[in-house]
Amino acid sequence: MALTSTAEPAVTARPWSLADAAESAAWADFGSPQSQDVFLARWLALLCLQVSGVRSALLLVAGAEDNTFHAGAVWPDAERDLAYLAPMAQQALAERRGVVVALAEGVSSRVAYPVEVAGELKAAIVLDVLPRSEAGLQQALRQVHWAAAWLVDLYRQQALQAREATVARLSLVQSAVGAALQQRGFQASAMAAVNLLATRLACDRVSLGRDDDGEALIEAISNTASFDRRGNLARLIADAMDEALDAGLPVRYPAQGDARLAAASHAALVASDAAEGGAASEGASALSVLLVDAEGSFGVLTFERRRGRPFDDDDVETCKVAGLLLGPVLALAHDNERSLLRRVADDVHAGAQALFGPRHPGVKLLTAIAAAVLLVLALADGEDRVSARTVVEGEVQRATVVPFDGFLAESLVRAGDTVTRGQTMARLDDRELRLEADRWRAEHGQYLSKYRQAQAAHDRAATNVLGAQASQALAQLQLTEERLSRLVMLAPFDGLVVSGDLRQLVGTPLEQGKVLFETAPLDAYRVVLQVDERDIARLATGQQGELVLAGLPGVPLAFTVHQITPVASAEDGRNFFRVEARVEGGASRLRPGMEGIGKVAIGERRLLWIWTHSLVDWMRLAVWRWWP
Repeated sequence: MALTSTAEPAVTARPWSLADAAESAAWADFGSPQSQDVFLARWLALLCLQVSGVRSALLLVAGAEDNTFHAGAVWPDAERDLAYLAPMAQQALAERRGVVVALAEGVSSRVAYPVEVAGELKAAIVLDVLPRSEAGLQQALRQVHWAAAWLVDLYRQQALQAREATVARLSLVQSAVGAALQQRGFQASAMAAVNLLATRLACDRVSLGRDDDGEALIEAISNTASFDRRGNLARLIADAMDEALDAGLPVRYPAQGDARLAAASHAALVASDAAEGGAASEGASALSVLLVDAEGSFGVLTFERRRGRPFDDDDVETCKVAGLLLGPVLALAHDNERSLLRRVADDVHAGAQALFGPRHPGVKLLTAIAAAVLLVLALADGEDRVSARTVVEGEVQRATVVPFDGFLAESLVRAGDTVTRGQTMARLDDRELRLEADRWRAEHGQYLSKYRQAQAAHDRAATNVLGAQASQALAQLQLTEERLSRLVMLAPFDGLVVSGDLRQLVGTPLEQGKVLFETAPLDAYRVVLQVDERDIARLATGQQGELVLAGLPGVPLAFTVHQITPVASAEDGRNFFRVEARVEGGASRLRPGMEGIGKVAIGERRLLWIWTHSLVDWMRLAVWRWWP
């Protein structure tokens, strides 16, 4: 059996080119970029090397502000102007999808693709490629899509890092707030907060100052039980705090650019720290942030580091959050320790600041309006009137009552009906009375017959007895006939039935004295005002007034006070006096029982007195009640 050998195919070595060297360098920088700009530049370079025929490329990235994009990377030359690719990027961002455009045949083609993370546009890639077919453009778009995953991962990592930094920042600040809340008293809370912040933020010293009329008053210094506010160190710290209060913003040293001028006191504080013990000033830094409560700036937190890492943007954000969350807690602790007199003084001072200070224009406007209104009320006169609830009654009101016990036979009128004098209103049952009248009539006839017989027999004693019995029977007969004449109840005069409806009581027994109807005349009314006891002293007979009834709201009726009853009645916990008045005109439209509001004119008074005299009288009575 013969053995055969299989030879490996020959591999032809491709010569090393400049493009391979550039790609290798790009991969090296891409694997360990020094900054995000380097990463984006190397990523774009690798993308252009992977996609064949790329003439130029532009990567737009989102800026700090919304809806703004700037050039994050340009290929092949960073100095090259690729503004002509911006419209393609705008189209891709607006449509939120990949876009391919083939220009005039043989000129060029363009591919644009947006990068979107969690619904937010982060970047846009635009490639200017050599002319190719539709399939070639789609292939290039797919390559850009796959390559964009690196950018998506970058932005997601940045979002995760920012979220972790926020969580760590909140955890630190929460610990500081918890330490402050565990203490009783403002000084103890402030000391616990600055000690924890100094430890967690690796600061050599953290100081807390309170805003005292625009100047910082140092309240606590970390790891310091007592200090002299008049000492040099306290003065330098207070000056640094004043800088933050005046700026209304965080102040950091070392600062950049023109901000160095605004941090002169911080620079002096850092220089003083560097001079202590001969420490080197290189790396020393200071930062002040505001303690903010509901009313504005409550105080300042000043952080100091003598050596090591200066305060960066993350430190500034952490300290700002500490100021926002610690401000209300410490302000509440400080307010709780104030005396009543101090609280009143602070409230007055705050009101004066709002009224005469540079801010709060709304308060100034409202105060000016209130002062103008008060001035008008104090100088202008108005009609002083006493208001009272009123009821219309008939001037003469007659009651129709049951003359004796009996049964109702018929009811012909009811409340609201108009009656004339002598009109039958109701009638009682007369059957029992007629029987009783017949009985007494028969007895009277019998006594008269016996009386005559006794006279004929000359029986004087029997004559006297029978005469008396006959007189008694006659009297009972006359009484019964009188009752019969009163069975029909007639209207006493022309008027209106104010109350009474007996239609449902026909056939029922009625007791003597029960009111069946009340009748009032149609042309004579009186107004009854229920005046509060606090106003009764100002009323007198003869005063004029106006009445507006609920049934006639648009027709004011004039009246004159006729009588003031000196007896009060209690209603709803208050005492009212009955005041009677006579209506002048318009009586034809009135009906008994109508209610409304009546106002009695007292005279001209200052408007301020009219609106405030009730309160003043109440205060006088209260003072008199409690005065020893």
